[in-house]
Amino acid sequence: MGTLTNQEVEFYKREGYFLYHKPLFSEEKLSQLNDIFEEHLAEKGSKLSDELDTPHFRDKRLLDYLLSTEALDLVESIIGPDILLWSSHFICKDPFKGRITPWHEDSAYWEGKFDKYDSIVTIWLALDRSNKENGCMKVIPGTHTNGFSEYEAVDKKDNTFHAQIRNIDESKAVYFEIEKGECSLHDSRIIHGASANTSPYRRCGYTMRFISASTKMNLDRNPGWKFWLARGENIAGNPCENV
Repeated sequence: MGTLTNQEVEFYKREGYFLYHKPLFSEEKLSQLNDIFEEHLAEKGSKLSDELDTPHFRDKRLLDYLLSTEALDLVESIIGPDILLWSSHFICKDPFKGRITPWHEDSAYWEGKFDKYDSIVTIWLALDRSNKENGCMKVIPGTHTNGFSEYEAVDKKDNTFHAQIRNIDESKAVYFEIEKGECSLHDSRIIHGASANTSPYRRCGYTMRFISASTKMNLDRNPGWKFWLARGENIAGNPCENV
């Protein structure tokens, strides 16, 4: 199974991200995941295609991916052997109308939920080819050690969030261009975003978010949230679902 080399881990820790240009899952397993996504898309009702948050709460088939050896081996390379499943999200930017993802830090939206943010990693798995043309993710390298940034309001109609980080030097941006089945990994604190999808090509990804089991959650700020002990020991003693 895939793990990161020491050199790749050092790159991740220095830059706050890593592009894994290898298939994360087999073609058959990826095809099954895409079928699951298509089911959720067909049942979404009035939700936009980029709003399919925590689908694994409703569909336990997704745990086969979130708690898989393929995913957890990569995560363990970065945060160690004791891992909690924190969240997942289908993010689909439809052709010609996929909204802007404004510059943000994931950790800013989770402020107060945990006692620390230095061991939260997201796998962004490409269900479609993701490139500049269809609004791939982009990051500002090395910004995962900056702390929380200053935000300003943006129009929610055109953006997936209500605010963006001020004064970003976009000349420093690195674009996450990856093929279907490949994935990226990023630190929850890194500044990142994505342009609107104005192309004729869909851009869909599945995010899988994990935290070190040594991280203590604030139960008052996580009402009704479901966590799973994905691997190792539940060091901080957070309440977890049975697998």
